[in-house]
Amino acid sequence: MGYLQITPCILTGGIRGWYMARNGGRRGARLRRQRGYRWEETLADRFNGTGKWRAFRLGSPSTGLPDILAVCPSEGLIYAIEAKSGSGMSLYVPADQIRRCKEWVDTFSGMAGGQVLLAFKFLSKKRTGPGRYVQRELREYYKVWDGDAADCVCTYDGDVFERTGGSRRPIRLAECPMPFRTRRRT
Repeated sequence: MGYLQITPCILTGGIRGWYMARNGGRRGARLRRQRGYRWEETLADRFNGTGKWRAFRLGSPSTGLPDILAVCPSEGLIYAIEAKSGSGMSLYVPADQIRRCKEWVDTFSGMAGGQVLLAFKFLSKKRTGPGRYVQRELREYYKVWDGDAADCVCTYDGDVFERTGGSRRPIRLAECPMPFRTRRRT
C-alpha cells in the first residue's frame, strides 16, 4: 500500500486547510450527506416548534425507514417525509424510498390523514463544477405523493417528473401547506 501525498488546498484566495490527495472524493460525499442530515434535522425542528406537531428523524438510510415521521395527534395527521437537499438543478427520489414511506403511512391507517411528503430544498448556491458555485435563490418544495411508487425527479422550478427507462414524464403533485413558515417561491 502506497503512502498518500499531503498537499495544501488553496480555496477562495486563502489557505483553508489540508487535504489528502487521491482521497476518492470521500470528503465531498461526506459533505453532501451532512447537508442532507442537516435538512432532516431542520424539518423536524420546524414541526416540533409549532407546538401541535411531533416529528422524529428516524435514522440512517439503510434502516428502511422514512427520513422523518411527523404526527399531529389533535388533528389525526401523520406525515412520512422523504427529504432531499442539494445544490444541483434537480433532486432524485428512488421508488423504494417512496414505497417505504407509503408502508409507514399504511401502517398507521387509523389516522385520518396519512400522507407521504417529498420535501425538496435547493440550496442558495448552484454547483457549476468541482468546487465552483454560483449564487441563486434558496427554494423549498413540499409535495404530496399520492400514486404508486415510482422514481421521480424535482427540478429547481418545482416541476416533478416520473423517470421510467431513461425518459421523463411530467406528473402533477399537490403542494402541501406546512404548519410552519417556509422559504417557498411564490
